[in-house]
Amino acid sequence: MNELALLIAATLSAGTPLALAGLGLLINEKVGVVNLGAEGMMLMAAVVGFAVGFHTGNPWLAFAAGAVAGALGAALFGLLVIWLNTNQYATGLAISLFGGGFSAFVGVAYVGKKLDIQLNYAVPGLSELPFVGPALFKQHPMVYLTFLAALAIAWFFGRTRTGLVLRSVGESPESAHGLGYRVRLMRMACVMAGGALCGVAGAYLSVVYAPLWVEGMVAGRGWIALALTVFATWRPVRLLLGAYLFGGVTMLQLQLQGMGVDVPAPIMSMLPYLATVVVLVLISRNPGWIRRNMPASMGKPFHPGA
Repeated sequence: MNELALLIAATLSAGTPLALAGLGLLINEKVGVVNLGAEGMMLMAAVVGFAVGFHTGNPWLAFAAGAVAGALGAALFGLLVIWLNTNQYATGLAISLFGGGFSAFVGVAYVGKKLDIQLNYAVPGLSELPFVGPALFKQHPMVYLTFLAALAIAWFFGRTRTGLVLRSVGESPESAHGLGYRVRLMRMACVMAGGALCGVAGAYLSVVYAPLWVEGMVAGRGWIALALTVFATWRPVRLLLGAYLFGGVTMLQLQLQGMGVDVPAPIMSMLPYLATVVVLVLISRNPGWIRRNMPASMGKPFHPGA
């Protein structure tokens, strides 16, 4: 039972950066913008967040710095895509490559260093409960904030007037523009908000999940987060569950190795990515189901007055 509790706790921690990045990309796609630059934005935020955390000793400043770095990367993407009408897919890939190079360059000075930050956030009283204590109540506050963020985003897009307007932008930007809404500004705001969440996800990796800097430490999580939006059919709560499913697969490899299961390490390491491919293949077998849930203008450029 104790091993199961530790596996659940590790799953929540591993799934949190996937959930945060996935929620950010979901916000982008709700207004019709596909951002393939999540990997690069997370890398930029990871190195910036680590640097700020290393010099200040304050994890919350590190998260804020990561959010700003992610938002700035997203702003560059938004400027190119929304105002200069560049191709969304090519631009996203360029941002991803830029983020990888930027993080490698800036992170040279921090390779091999660790953060001296207290990361024990056990909930008083509840953390002492048998099984559920170590499983659920010894997590970093960002884990619980991620739960709240998913619920808040679901409520925002489903229950508020602004959220419904943004959804209409994702369905038909021409109609929203015809009604007097500033479509490009709305898209830009959502792109930057999504970038900030990707930035927090990157900072979580380098500040909490593994409090050190290693080049390329995001390790494909940005691409998994992108796949999660499709897996969840653009629903925040379902995306949260999917993130923890993938987090569990990631942690399962370590659990099996600890139990002495004789499986080659490279095969264990590929499990999360193999799971991503399998899920996408299964979802792709029903394209009509995807079309019914996908924002109609996703990936399509919008030219006011065209």
